[in-house]
Amino acid sequence: MPRIFGTDGVRGLANGALTAELALGLGVAAARVLVDHGGYAGQRPLAVVGRDTRISGQFLEHAVVAGLSAAGVDVLRLRVLPTPGVAYFTDALGADVGVVISASHNAMPDNGIKFLARGGVKLDDALEREIEAHLHEDWAPRPTGGDVGRVRPYAPTVEEYAAHLVRTIDRPLGGLRVVLDCAHGAASEVGPRVLADAGAEVVTIGAEPDGLNINDGYGSTHLDRLQRAVVDRGAHAGFAVDGDADRCLAVDATGSVVDGDQIMGILALKLRDAGRLVDDTLVATVMSNLGLLRAMEADGITLRQTAVGDRYVLEDMREGGYNLGGEQSGHVIMRDHATTGDGLLTALHVLEQMATTGRSLRDLASVVQRFPQVLLNVPGVDRERCDDPELLAAVAAEEADLGGDGRVLLRPSGTEPLVRVMVEAETQQRAQDVAERLAGVVRRRLSL
Repeated sequence: MPRIFGTDGVRGLANGALTAELALGLGVAAARVLVDHGGYAGQRPLAVVGRDTRISGQFLEHAVVAGLSAAGVDVLRLRVLPTPGVAYFTDALGADVGVVISASHNAMPDNGIKFLARGGVKLDDALEREIEAHLHEDWAPRPTGGDVGRVRPYAPTVEEYAAHLVRTIDRPLGGLRVVLDCAHGAASEVGPRVLADAGAEVVTIGAEPDGLNINDGYGSTHLDRLQRAVVDRGAHAGFAVDGDADRCLAVDATGSVVDGDQIMGILALKLRDAGRLVDDTLVATVMSNLGLLRAMEADGITLRQTAVGDRYVLEDMREGGYNLGGEQSGHVIMRDHATTGDGLLTALHVLEQMATTGRSLRDLASVVQRFPQVLLNVPGVDRERCDDPELLAAVAAEEADLGGDGRVLLRPSGTEPLVRVMVEAETQQRAQDVAERLAGVVRRRLSL
């Protein structure tokens, strides 16, 4: 059977690939696996479950909760809450299992189910494989009578999560006007409250969810409305989160985009200057811009690079004890305060640096001078043969020609017959030319 877990849980078309039956089965299987690993000595295990604003999240939440409680797990329903909020409560409430019903930045028809282990951390591959193995097994004896789980709401989620985030900064944000785009998603209620409680003047857009409009023209994948709002309202900065608010991108007062690499640069220097950046090290992926590497080197900060995916960033951070990492897409992990990327937490700390230094976001972001980057997808190729000698020779020749003024990255897709060619160079045209030449080699050598 093919794996149903991807890089970030189970995701697919709601009521298509992702049915209520599958959600219920996953709830049962996850409870059995995580309980088996827990050693509860007769105590009933506890789960917390939260979701984003998709209409399909309602039936999927009920199905997952039914599976968990049928397996003898007590369940606290957190209502609509960002993914990092569910992770926070998994840890803060001492839960044994956390479940997020969300497809993040995907369009509304999709949905997803993501499980968190004790402490609010993502499951590793081995646990996910165990859940899949239990998914279609006969199960006996099942809990009956008083041994089934209890289900109840946990009401103060927004207030408690907002208070937790505000406590992570050391000074108020008074005097800053901020536009926040909530993507009509999970941050629509808690996001504006967090920034207002921290002292900022908040202008909110994309915070009227109706179950159907999540990520529809708003959020971190659609920045044009945020750019206009920041300029029109004379704001100092703007931030856009995605549907489950585990990532964000920013816009400066001129309407220019500040990406995840620039945000990480700002926060790395903030922590380094405060003596709180562990080993003066930042963890990012191989997709981070060469400009970030150059900027960190210039300031004496080591940049460690991992495979693409925030789970790989987090793995490296946990293994090395590092406290700051993330992705160009806006997943920023601040391990002193969170176990996952958290868009609202990121926005708070960027704003705190603006308030503390008196510098504009544009000025702070200028520490990272981004190299022009071109990314071409080459479909219809054998992604398993990226070690083709002629292709590797072509890559080496282009990299030698670029010298220290650029780089090349080939990335096979994890799911499709497709290879991605990424090139950075000192000019957009040169990056485009190199990328097109290498894409031609990929087509010629790897075509199916």
